[in-house]
Amino acid sequence: MDNRSYTVLTAVLGMVVGVLATLVVVKVAGSRKQFDGDYNRWRKLNLILQEVERNYVDTIDMKAMTDAAVVAALSKLDPHTVYLPPVALEASETELAGNFEGIGIQFNVPNDTAIVLSVIPGGPSEKAGLMQGDRIMKVDSAVIAGNKTPQDSMVAKMKGPAGTKVAITVRRDGTEIPFEITRGTIPVHCVDAAFMLNDTTGYIRLSKFTMTTYYEFSAATDKLLQQGMKRLIFDLRDNTGGYFDQAFLVSNEFLEAGDPIVYMEGLHRPRQDFKADGKGKLKDIDLEVLINESSASSSEIFAGAIQDNDRGLIVGRRSFGKGLVQEPVNFTDGSGIRLTVSRFYTPSGRCIQKPYSDDYAYDIYERYAHGEMTDADSMKVDRSKEYFTRKGRIVYGGGGIVPDVFVPLDTTKASNFFIQSNRKALQVRFASAMFDRYRKTLASIDDFKSLERYLDAIDLKTKFLEYARNEGVVMKPGEEADFDTYMMPQIKALVGRYSKLDDEAFYRFYIGIDETINTALNTTGL
Repeated sequence: MDNRSYTVLTAVLGMVVGVLATLVVVKVAGSRKQFDGDYNRWRKLNLILQEVERNYVDTIDMKAMTDAAVVAALSKLDPHTVYLPPVALEASETELAGNFEGIGIQFNVPNDTAIVLSVIPGGPSEKAGLMQGDRIMKVDSAVIAGNKTPQDSMVAKMKGPAGTKVAITVRRDGTEIPFEITRGTIPVHCVDAAFMLNDTTGYIRLSKFTMTTYYEFSAATDKLLQQGMKRLIFDLRDNTGGYFDQAFLVSNEFLEAGDPIVYMEGLHRPRQDFKADGKGKLKDIDLEVLINESSASSSEIFAGAIQDNDRGLIVGRRSFGKGLVQEPVNFTDGSGIRLTVSRFYTPSGRCIQKPYSDDYAYDIYERYAHGEMTDADSMKVDRSKEYFTRKGRIVYGGGGIVPDVFVPLDTTKASNFFIQSNRKALQVRFASAMFDRYRKTLASIDDFKSLERYLDAIDLKTKFLEYARNEGVVMKPGEEADFDTYMMPQIKALVGRYSKLDDEAFYRFYIGIDETINTALNTTGL
């Protein structure tokens, strides 16, 4: 097999459900029907549904019955084999498609009103005239401001097929302005940030593996290489995965020809190995990969390939532990299932899938409860079988990727002032208020050093403490040091997001208090 080739795991499969049979006894007016049975041909399920349809005392919603039967049947399999109704399937595919159809804005809701955080350049909203800071009052005739409209409902009202029109009424500087916007296809970026941490170290944060991940990642690394990057900190924290082919292509950038990346195998899927072709442009770049308990699936494929080949260090906390491969099975009504067909294994032979259990969905909470997030010795790892990296280091499977360098969750800086501020979302609301006040200057800044100087000049600390006091939250003696070192970077990050730097400003300000990034920066190679 050509090393560059890979199975496209998004094939649309047909499914034929056989006629079913088992012992079903039905008594009608003294008579007795009996159906012969064979569980192996799935007849029992069809017969039950047919009998219900023909004989049930009331009108039947066959669609709801069928969906319920499918959900119940799949629940007996692994936790990731699931049925997706049309709306859920569309949302799932949109999330990974690299684009969606809508009006092209990002917004947050700090005070029960959607505020435009950014307008996507070249998108429908920019062309219509929407601006950063606009308050969205109505979508068509529906009022969505000040009435506790759920954020997902706001999104649903604004999204829609490309070419359709939607009326958006905003409040700007005290005046309500109506806009008619023609929806379009909007790109969704998976590279949240890409910039240099110092003269030689680059930083990239990747939120998911979408259809456009390799293209975006390549563009980001090209930019950083031109700026002198010799080392990369690649942040996959909270990256829940996505398309396998994109994880394969990104892994290929770092590895030599013939280096194993992953292999897949299942009862009905023969083993298939995927190896690097040696054509990647990042083979000589030093690498640290950041992971945490929410890094899953394709993120773990990448981290496992890097760890097992001793290509770089994995820094952070144990990853989620999803080592299953799903194929889509789509139906003409817009619904579908995601069917587990294989397990993936890292180059050393590890399957990192964590055990199925009754509390599988609450595993992360269990990790918090037994201390794993703050103490590496509390980590539950299956040590019954050892695996070995290329250089002979021992690694373990059966429960996520265990980092080479553990970074505990820091809970020491959560002062009472911080907790009370979070409960009232004061930081987010304050950032919105600062943008209203300094919009003209803030929205024009496109250089980070200029942004730092400007935020220092307007004395955000004094303004935030006054804002919090007006909301009934007052700093107590002894809390100021933690505020300066921990909360001020967060506040600057949220306010800085309203500049032209957008998410780059957010992550740049956060780096100073990000223990995982700082640990990676101060860690030498293998």
